Amino acid sequence: MMRSWPACVLFISSLLTATFVSGDDLRFASYYGDHMVLQKAPERAVLWGYGTDNTTVVVTLSGLSARRNYSSYVSGGIWRVMLDPVKAGGPYKVTAAQKGGSPPEVTLTDVLFGDVWLCGGQSNMAFTVSQMYNSSAELAMAHKFPNVRIFQAARESSTVELPDLSRVEVHWSVPAADVLGGGDFTHFSAVCWVFGRQLYQTLQYPIGLVESCWGGTPVEAWSSSRPLRRCGVPQAESSHNYFMPYGLEVFAGPMQNSVLWNAMIHPLLNMTITGAIWYQGEANSNHNRHLYNCTFPSMIDDWRMAFHQGSGGQTAPDFPFGFVQLSTWQKSSVDDGFPEIRWHQTADVGYTPNDRLHRTFMAVAMDLPDGHSPWGSIHPRFKEEVAFRLSLGARAVAYGEKGVAHQGPFPSAVDVKDTYLTVTYNQNISAKFSKDIFEICCSKEQTPCDSPDKFWLVVPMVPQGPTTVAVSLGSCERNHVASLRYAWRDWPCDFKACPIYSSDGLLPAPAFFRHLRL
Repeated sequence: MMRSWPACVLFISSLLTATFVSGDDLRFASYYGDHMVLQKAPERAVLWGYGTDNTTVVVTLSGLSARRNYSSYVSGGIWRVMLDPVKAGGPYKVTAAQKGGSPPEVTLTDVLFGDVWLCGGQSNMAFTVSQMYNSSAELAMAHKFPNVRIFQAARESSTVELPDLSRVEVHWSVPAADVLGGGDFTHFSAVCWVFGRQLYQTLQYPIGLVESCWGGTPVEAWSSSRPLRRCGVPQAESSHNYFMPYGLEVFAGPMQNSVLWNAMIHPLLNMTITGAIWYQGEANSNHNRHLYNCTFPSMIDDWRMAFHQGSGGQTAPDFPFGFVQLSTWQKSSVDDGFPEIRWHQTADVGYTPNDRLHRTFMAVAMDLPDGHSPWGSIHPRFKEEVAFRLSLGARAVAYGEKGVAHQGPFPSAVDVKDTYLTVTYNQNISAKFSKDIFEICCSKEQTPCDSPDKFWLVVPMVPQGPTTVAVSLGSCERNHVASLRYAWRDWPCDFKACPIYSSDGLLPAPAFFRHLRL
């Protein structure tokens, strides 16, 4: 049966730009190819490409189910079709044909249907499988997961929104050691790969992983102008990496507002996806840090809107979005950059999902420091644990799997006693004594303790009950206790040695900040 593109479906207007149209060539857009994964049912996958104006392109899907045909009129050099929902599995063959074109038809083979996840961010997402701990074992077993397919956009920037990727770093591929284990910070992302592999082990159907990231880049570069205007972000004056933390300039990518959104995200908007994972924030620890509690949530909102519209309503308008809360960098640092970004990553709530960040999930990583990383301590090698924590969040939030714990303990109440505070958590905890993980703001003033000149007193903590710990007031009088914070340092604890975890010891309590005078 021949199917035409529904007239009611709207697409991003710039896809009609002629820049990427080459004569009468019939071809698929850059991110379609052999071995690709398209989004499975109940969503519908979108296919588009280039052809000869005023002709009709017929796209045929053949394979495990009945052969189906879809037609599209070529306008402005662009054709597009939306497939019917296809159950997970494969392989399928996709053929596009037009009369009078050159070549007359193009065929893609070994096409699977499953869930497609986008992986974005900066260098800790670009960190490859070959750089991670346990890389040899991970690379050796890659061939055991032929239904986890990978694709990577090339690093490109643009001052205008592009309709298609200008280059591809890794075309759709079946996983193999040489593809996963490219050069440092090239291909393929360790966090992205292990996350997808772990999802596949749970779901047992194809997973498509699309990597689009660039080291040393701020959230502003990955955002369209819409969220930047909403958050009052000033226009970048230059591409100079003046705001990169000292010593990390070698990892710096493009800095200008929207240039990576334009070249590496906007071209993907017609793709139907299940969700996205994100590892970024280091570059904002010294740049527009105070705006990150707006820019990051607003970027998520904008991506969701844009992918929903670009896919003709097939990508969910609130698709699940997971992210890695910043790990560590400098053990002796007293700078607030990293702890403030961690807090802002949660929209200043401390945990996710929350009312501002719905359908999000977070992997806490502040207990995974790596002081001996060959690529600097800002690039810890414990990516398998990071991906595992992300996969727990995806199973719980994206897939609604019951009984999957994905959040560490978070305070539900803080009670001020005569000589100590009782901190009650929202779940049973595994806790141990700490002499310095908690801090109290001791102030006679009735103003919030959120300015750099406020005095923070380091105080000890002891376990108290199944869900509580007792925090000493130290030398602070009861009536002067203004605020409390936990793990508010760049490097708050050693490897998997924070004082408070879930009762099974798997998930660390995230950093938090609470004003006790309201």
